[in-house]
Amino acid sequence: YVMEIFNTIILLLINVLIKTAPIWVPVVLTAVAFSFWVKYIRKNFINSIKWTLLEIRIPKEIMKSPAAMELALINAFQQSGGVGTWMAKWWLGKVLLWFSLELVSTGGNVKFFVRIPSQFKDIVETNIYAQYPTVEIVPHEVDYVDQIPPFEKNNNWNLWGCNFVLTKDDPLPIKTYIDFGLDKAVGSEEEEKIDPMSSIIETLASMKAGEHMWIQIMIRSVPERYTAPGHWFKKRSWQDLGKEMVKKIIEDNGGKDGTGKALKDYSKLTDGQKDIVKAIERSISKPGFDAGIRVLYLGEGEAFKGMNITTITGLYKSFGIGHLNGFKPTNIPAFDYDWQDYTKNRAFNRKKDLFQAYKLRSYFYPPYDEKNKPFVLNSEELATIYHFPGRVVSAPSFERIDSTKSQPPANLPI
Repeated sequence: YVMEIFNTIILLLINVLIKTAPIWVPVVLTAVAFSFWVKYIRKNFINSIKWTLLEIRIPKEIMKSPAAMELALINAFQQSGGVGTWMAKWWLGKVLLWFSLELVSTGGNVKFFVRIPSQFKDIVETNIYAQYPTVEIVPHEVDYVDQIPPFEKNNNWNLWGCNFVLTKDDPLPIKTYIDFGLDKAVGSEEEEKIDPMSSIIETLASMKAGEHMWIQIMIRSVPERYTAPGHWFKKRSWQDLGKEMVKKIIEDNGGKDGTGKALKDYSKLTDGQKDIVKAIERSISKPGFDAGIRVLYLGEGEAFKGMNITTITGLYKSFGIGHLNGFKPTNIPAFDYDWQDYTKNRAFNRKKDLFQAYKLRSYFYPPYDEKNKPFVLNSEELATIYHFPGRVVSAPSFERIDSTKSQPPANLPI
């Protein structure tokens, strides 16, 4: 009897679908065709972008705090703006342009790079020179990633890598250069400073012949991608999310008036809650960047050292604050149990994808966007994890130039 009812319901549903096919079939086909169209035009637009790779050569003396890098990042890399009109987005396939901030070690020789759409070359150079007039910026015709052959099973190279993501919601900040005391005046004793990038550069500088370690920090402008409560299609910004977090903390701890509305009242919060609220408010007061971090370690033959894997997973631990935010590794090319990958093909494919994604600098868009979740770093946080260090970083193989330039090249645009 139950089966008869079930079969009757199925037949009714099929009958309804057949009769209403003239309505829903065109809608479904249109949606599918539009999805393919958007992928096609976006792929064409992305493939049409011309790229420039710039090496930034660091002098022996950097007498500026990471605040200089923060200003350079805001002025140079928030120029991508939006995608323009609906026609530019849905007919021409335009997307938010992105940039890559990179730290590279080849056998222990550490270098800074930025990879940018070519039309931003003058803007980026101008703003870096404005804050760091003694650096040298050198265009590279050949990309350093091309020195490594394609990652295949039959070659002699081994690889390990991962992405890093935030441990908590975007508005909660990591430990920044201000927390480390790097915002102090230039006259502060260099030896007394603690630069969190020291351990990263020391790790990169410890690579031996045949070893390579690459770090890329992908950034773009932040789109509104958080769903607004009570709305299906309306989006909100990461700053709005931060404001709601602050409001919830206050509401949950009795800070309301007679009508039940939340008060801007810190008096009822514990010291820890006050710290969180102030940290969020400071975080969302700064410009934000969509970000993604990817790290690769490569070695040829016996040069590959498995012990470096643990070093990589802990590379960004020093930026974490327990009650606020930090980084954790993800997309790791390994599995907990042998039965999850008894053929070892899944781990190999993950490694190959990591290698290809790095070479293409693919993070926010196809072909590797589905494996990545962007997060927001404000300008202060971004300058903390990528800035030109002073003498406090003294790794022997971290080459510095003897530059005495006092001003950028005269032919740069104003």
